Amino acid sequence: MLEISGLGGLILLGLAIWAIVSIIGSSVSTGKKVLWVLLVLLLPLLGFIIWLIAGPKSAR
Repeated sequence: MLEISGLGGLILLGLAIWAIVSIIGSSVSTGKKVLWVLLVLLLPLLGFIIWLIAGPKSAR
């Protein structure tokens, strides 16, 4: 199991928070927002990478 601590953990936490805020601010349906947030929370590093590549973009 992957264990991240110290500075790497703080960076990953910051990226996850940024991803969640962007997901919530996007224009997709509520159901899709919930699924994306769960993916980022349950699989922090992999979920963030998947979101970065294929996730909903924030409304500008």
